[in-house]
Amino acid sequence: MLLSAAVFFGPSAVAQDGDLEFKLDVRADTILLPPVLRPGIDVSGRGYHRIPTWPQTVAAPEALAAWQKDIGFGNIYRLQYSLWEIGELAKDKDAQTKLLANYEQIIRQINEAGGVVILDIFGIPAGMGKVLNKKSAPGDIKAFKQLIKGHIWYLSCEKKLNVWYEVWSAPDVDDFFLGRKQEYLNLYRAVAEAVQELRQETKLFIPVGGPSTSWWFQNLDGNSVITPERSLIYDLIRFCYNYRLPLDFISWHGYTTDPLADREMTVYNKSAVSLVRDWLSYFRFNRETPLVVDEWNYDRGANVLPERSDKAYIAASYILARLRNMYEVGIDRQLYFCLEDFRTLRENVVRDVGALWFDSERGEYSGGPKAMYVVFRMLAGLTTQAFFPSAKMNDDFVSIIAAKSEDRLTLLVGNYIDPDMGRNYLSRNISALPESFRKSILLLAKDGRLDRILKGEMEIATLRLHPRLKTILKKALELQRRAELYAKTERPLKVSIKNLQGQYLYQRYCVDASCGSSCNFVPVEEKEIETTDLYEGTLSVKPYSVQMIVFSKKPKEASAPEAPVPNTEPAAGKPADAAGAK
Repeated sequence: MLLSAAVFFGPSAVAQDGDLEFKLDVRADTILLPPVLRPGIDVSGRGYHRIPTWPQTVAAPEALAAWQKDIGFGNIYRLQYSLWEIGELAKDKDAQTKLLANYEQIIRQINEAGGVVILDIFGIPAGMGKVLNKKSAPGDIKAFKQLIKGHIWYLSCEKKLNVWYEVWSAPDVDDFFLGRKQEYLNLYRAVAEAVQELRQETKLFIPVGGPSTSWWFQNLDGNSVITPERSLIYDLIRFCYNYRLPLDFISWHGYTTDPLADREMTVYNKSAVSLVRDWLSYFRFNRETPLVVDEWNYDRGANVLPERSDKAYIAASYILARLRNMYEVGIDRQLYFCLEDFRTLRENVVRDVGALWFDSERGEYSGGPKAMYVVFRMLAGLTTQAFFPSAKMNDDFVSIIAAKSEDRLTLLVGNYIDPDMGRNYLSRNISALPESFRKSILLLAKDGRLDRILKGEMEIATLRLHPRLKTILKKALELQRRAELYAKTERPLKVSIKNLQGQYLYQRYCVDASCGSSCNFVPVEEKEIETTDLYEGTLSVKPYSVQMIVFSKKPKEASAPEAPVPNTEPAAGKPADAAGAK
């Protein structure tokens, strides 16, 4: 990620140089598995469909069917809802009706599985924008309000679908929105007032939120973590307070290699999450308003990365580390971007961000799971009762999530090593440093010296810097070298589980360097174990790997029927000594 996107000020946990050890008592207290640790995904993908009435931003029906079969739609999912695309079919009412029916079908499919849909509204219909561009702000805000009110009424009031309405995506980026801050706020107001009116008319609760910025502190003029009060999130909260508008969730994106990204600290000596919640409280909104990272993925600034294709095990191991930190910092919901890769020839967009790959050259459907998809299958295998905080690892790289049910114990063990660990450490510190220190670090980054320092090509002692700043740079270099070491180091993990009693089927699933752009979900090890109290074992943890260990309790075998007892009573009419005679 860019250095200006600072994340988490504070000391880094110290990775253990010896063997790793994980201890768990299955009788320890548990909590309900938090929604943020359950699979959630934006169902976008592909970018084109030969059938014009299937939403062009949505993954293929076969991809949706695969997810439903393997993982299920029981959590929260995001669907891009293009008003421009719907408007393009206005002259062909039959085709437009089929397109809307397909949107409704996807939402209903998720709702019927117990899930919620975040419907991301974007794309101004032709003739309604201030400029001739589907990314434009609306020219006639009243007409736009009536248009969107009709869509919301149909989905939420007539069809009674469970939908959260999100106003636009990445409005701070010119590639997604052409307008100024006030134009975005007016756009939000139109949607929020439409929702407000429908709530009053129908007495239904219809959630609306945003602004889905490209990072939590961003605005439409460019911003950094140094001035979070200039963020579009802050402006939206204040705007909704001033105009008495509903704001039922806050959303933003988070693309990076840093699993600690959501722990970002600010100049107010508060984490990003705490600061946003303070803003909500100050402007008299519920402090517990859901905070949603609505798009996130492993990212180093390129549309196509080997870490998301041939080496997808790297991005896969990132998932577990990032989710663990999202939970610990207080994020409520998350949506991975996205279900299927993109191949949009019309707009020349190619992105390998999907959990599924597909072959665009073949006429029939051809696609399959990448390593990331398998990790989501592992997450779906977690049972309802999670061990927190008792299952915490004090390690820079290894994360564990443990959960149980009455007859099953599941451990997820991930080993992710941030390749940009040194630079991200500096990013996490920069917002709380004196201004002169910040300027020095930014200058080092701009002229390339920072990269040379982290590669060990430039001695820190030769730099004319404040001693405290040199200490910070030395820490960054130490972390970078540690990351480079552990990226090549296989580590033993001793697992001790107390009060595990009985006979169990032990199954181990694994994603590692042997599993990239094509990956299957099958056990690599199976055995039967029996324990009266304490299970102990050693697990080999490879770099950039995720393993799922499942202990399934075997049912007690039915007891064999007792042999009939011989009848030793004398037969009727015979003396006792004759009854037993041979």
